[in-house]
Amino acid sequence: METVLVLQGGGSLGAYECGVYKTLVKHNIKFDIVSGTSIGALNASIIAAHSYDTVKNSVKELEHFWLELAETLIPLPEQFSFLYFTDEARAILASMYSAMYGNPKAFFPRWIFSSLLNYLQPFRPLSYPLFDIAPLKETLNRYVDFNNLGKPNRARLIVTSTNIQTSEPVVSDSKHTNIDADRVIASAGFPFYGIAWTKKDNKYLWDGALLSNTPLREVIDASPISDKMVYLVNIFPHYQKELPQDMFETWHRARDIIYTDKTDNNVRLSRIISRYLSLLKEMHDLLMIKNVNLKEENDPKLKDRFMKMELEYNKLARHRGAIIRELVRIERPEKSHHFLFEDADFSIATIKKLIRQGEADTERALVTNSK
Repeated sequence: METVLVLQGGGSLGAYECGVYKTLVKHNIKFDIVSGTSIGALNASIIAAHSYDTVKNSVKELEHFWLELAETLIPLPEQFSFLYFTDEARAILASMYSAMYGNPKAFFPRWIFSSLLNYLQPFRPLSYPLFDIAPLKETLNRYVDFNNLGKPNRARLIVTSTNIQTSEPVVSDSKHTNIDADRVIASAGFPFYGIAWTKKDNKYLWDGALLSNTPLREVIDASPISDKMVYLVNIFPHYQKELPQDMFETWHRARDIIYTDKTDNNVRLSRIISRYLSLLKEMHDLLMIKNVNLKEENDPKLKDRFMKMELEYNKLARHRGAIIRELVRIERPEKSHHFLFEDADFSIATIKKLIRQGEADTERALVTNSK
């Protein structure tokens, strides 16, 4: 049985996944496959680049990666937090700062040049892209030795992106593909924030979250034989008690619903397939007994039919028979405010808080799962 870690996209909320991974490693959980999309693909690549012997180094590298992405100028450091009072105020200030000035380790604002053109041509729409993520590629290259991906004694890496022109998923699998920084960065080109696409192998690629923000199905398709023990990180809450009160809260809740984990159908289907395969095996065994008894009849047509059935059974049962045996879902709850641009808050206080929250929530999820 393969142990799988599935990481979603969600901008700065990906720091939560860093905390989750820290706790999973602390409990000596080793992953055969790490799958991710968008910021989850970046986290996954840092994890998969390290061997099982250096897994503790991967924890340190992942946390250093997030602390390097964190913004330390605006809003002010934690000791001056009394100047902006609330988490919501900090998130608003930090996201506004990111939109205006970008992030030197992640994205560069190009919209300033577009604004100049708009001033000269007032009816000209804002040009695309608004942000260039070349700095993020440079940062990632410092944390990932891409030559190590796919080597023995390491987790298999699966990352997803979206083909702009065909609306089809593009899945990169370290077992079959030489994954480089471009393939990972391509998964993080979120168009709604004006982030640039990536051209790779004559394809124009956007964020994988546009098709699926929880790349579990892609894992099953890529590895259809072995059953799975899945640890899934859900950044966008399933449940919110409070109803939206204004349009920003409405868009926020709608965004959560669009990108939250929707793999329950996959799990239910996996259980149905498991029952079908059990029944198919019983029928197969009975037919094989019957086949032995019919050998004496020496009927070539009947033997041929049994042979074809045997081949088809092996295809179904042995090559498409992966079952999700167990699913541990670690879900990020929203405990206070509901801010639409929370995923653009790279303030150091928020990044550290998300990492701590991921650690604590994972501890609770593991205790609940063990009961």
